[in-house]
Amino acid sequence: MKTNLLVAAILLQSSLALAQASSASYPSQAFSQRRFPEGRSETINIVEWTANDLPKVYQRSEQLPLTDADLVKLSNAGFDPARIVAMIEERRCACDASADGLVALKRQKVSEEVLSAVSLHALKPNRSLTLLVTLDFIDPARPADGSPVAASRSSAPRDSFLYFFVDDGPLTRVFQADVAALLAQQRRLPAMVDRTDPLLTRQVRRVQIAGEIPLKTYGEHTLYVTSGARATVGPPAMLVDAERNRGQAYFFDYPAASLQAVCRLSVSYRRDPLLADKWSFAGSSFECEFN
Repeated sequence: MKTNLLVAAILLQSSLALAQASSASYPSQAFSQRRFPEGRSETINIVEWTANDLPKVYQRSEQLPLTDADLVKLSNAGFDPARIVAMIEERRCACDASADGLVALKRQKVSEEVLSAVSLHALKPNRSLTLLVTLDFIDPARPADGSPVAASRSSAPRDSFLYFFVDDGPLTRVFQADVAALLAQQRRLPAMVDRTDPLLTRQVRRVQIAGEIPLKTYGEHTLYVTSGARATVGPPAMLVDAERNRGQAYFFDYPAASLQAVCRLSVSYRRDPLLADKWSFAGSSFECEFN
């Protein structure tokens, strides 16, 4: 089911799951192997994504779909099964309608009538999530009075490749982009001006792209973001120390079903003040929203 972003007013009612970032060096090899299995990987070049695929606003009723926990709570509180079925029909159910999910509900004393409604009205299982990637390209600070700053050009971009990884059961999904090429495609974008410092200004160009990440396994997942100089990269175990040390890890819970599954990755790159073609990875942030 194609997911869409909610308007700001509805966001206040959403169940927002913010991923927790780890700003330290990437975890040990033992942890990497557990999170990102060796052997199989799938690489996607996100430069091929397009701003035309940005998620649309999703319109829905004020009431969120019921969950497995809601059904157990209502059943244990003595609600009539027919009334619970009516609620499921009105609001739908972000429930696990698999055989294991139905067995788990039955063990929690949910009635057969309600189980039948879950099987019929449960939301389609999640098979992918929409990832919105925002890249900010930050130029060096310049005097607010407009005085020029001398800069030379390097022969080739360095450390201008973005990589991020998502574990998916036995598979590691690898995403990469040449940020210099991505910025070149978007040069007609107007530059924003950062005037946080009254004496210095910075120009910031923002590029936004979006795409679907196939994700077949549910529960806790890891997204790891880093940058390097290589045009291609394999699983995280193949990263060199410098790439691991500048990276950041995020963790998120991926539900079996939801009205929407949207994650947002924001990445900043800073241009070297002397080497105009050199971009340095300046950090990232990540959050997911499932409701």
